[in-house]
Amino acid sequence: MASQKLSFAVRRFSTSNVANQLVKTPIQIFGIDGRYASALYSAASKQKTLEAVEKDLLNLQQSLKTDAKFKEFILNPTIKRSVKSEALKAVSSKVSLKPESANLLQALAENGRLKNLDGVINAFRTIMAAHRGEVVCEVTTARELDSEQKTKLQGVLKSFLKPGQSILLTTKVDPGIIGGLVVSIGDRYVDMSVSSKIKKYSQIISTPV
Repeated sequence: MASQKLSFAVRRFSTSNVANQLVKTPIQIFGIDGRYASALYSAASKQKTLEAVEKDLLNLQQSLKTDAKFKEFILNPTIKRSVKSEALKAVSSKVSLKPESANLLQALAENGRLKNLDGVINAFRTIMAAHRGEVVCEVTTARELDSEQKTKLQGVLKSFLKPGQSILLTTKVDPGIIGGLVVSIGDRYVDMSVSSKIKKYSQIISTPV
């Protein structure tokens, strides 16, 4: 069974023999989501279906956001794994998912990891961005940035890139950070928010001398 092979690869991804058999990802992502995404990247690389699989996953992610029944089915822990597996097999066939995409769903269902689907998709997107020479960057600000501010920000962030790389910028608004920036670029994370400074100073003040 192809899904069992993917599941097996995920479980033993950290072992040297299996790691040597897998196609190396352009960026390393840790955790459960990273292991599934890396195994999928290897499988799709060998079949030369990376772009098609990425498209499949983007469609699935969109369904998670817009289809309440699909999301409920994926996240409901009371539905048996075997039931989910069979249902997803039928869905995969109906919407003509690539075998590698369908195998991912089967592996997640069989291992009781469908709750990780969105995280695995995001991890795969990050790997694919690195595959194209793109560096994923997420910037969180307290208020929406205007076009001029975004342009200046991109100019600053590009200084962190290597030759041949391009930046894939997304911005989020979180009033809770009060001011400043929270920047995640590639595998680096920098918290320059006002809220983090307040927390730091509060801890310093409250620490007994």
